Amino acid sequence: MSRVFFTDRDLVFGWGNPSRGDDALGPLLVERIAALALPGVECLTDFQLQVEHALDLAGRSRILFVDASVDCASPYAVSTIQPSRDASFTTHAMTPAAVMQVYVDLHDADPPPCTLLAIRGEHFELGEPLSPAAAKHLDAALIWVRQWLAETR
Repeated sequence: MSRVFFTDRDLVFGWGNPSRGDDALGPLLVERIAALALPGVECLTDFQLQVEHALDLAGRSRILFVDASVDCASPYAVSTIQPSRDASFTTHAMTPAAVMQVYVDLHDADPPPCTLLAIRGEHFELGEPLSPAAAKHLDAALIWVRQWLAETR
């Protein structure tokens, strides 16, 4: 694969529905990072991942995807992700790995390094506020993200 020039800017990309309780964890974390106005960090939120988000990966040093999860251990789980064509590729909402694969297909190049931060959520019903447990998980995840952003690339 060819090489793509990356800038020194990180992207923190969280998604979820703020009207569905703990599903707001991704956007809430991104809002907290954006409020810090850290140099070299860009922030992006959306309701869900879509094919167009592959364009947002271009020109980044590294990317942190952030989402709520009922499957991860408390308070959060971190994993390195690789491009992969999965079943979400043809759906309206995609996985980070599928978005990365679209990047590969568009650019014939590897995407920047990508990490997934899954924050444990408990309640996802429409109209619910953030649960107390999720609020604690969010605080713990924010500490981890600040350390991740401070790491030498």
